[in-house]
Amino acid sequence: MLALRPNCECCDKDLQADSSEAMICSYECTFCQTCVQDILENVCPNCGGGFVNRPIRPKNARRDGVSLMFHPASTKRVNTKYSVQMLKAFVADIKNIKPQDR
Repeated sequence: MLALRPNCECCDKDLQADSSEAMICSYECTFCQTCVQDILENVCPNCGGGFVNRPIRPKNARRDGVSLMFHPASTKRVNTKYSVQMLKAFVADIKNIKPQDR
């Protein structure tokens, strides 16, 4: 089950569980759309993979036990240890390779 992390790992922007701006990689590294487009250029700085929109977990239980009420979003903030310059250097090496070929 996705943790639904509460923030962008790059700029620390709040990304609520129902945010349409949240992007994740296959390891659930979480970034906002602005950072993914403008800094990361669709390259996860942790694994080198690409990003997709993070799914939104329903607020209301349409089935028993299945909603944010039963499985709340994480409150643990995660921030990258890399500077923006380091992120851009990493991205520059692989941004022109399709995610499926990385």
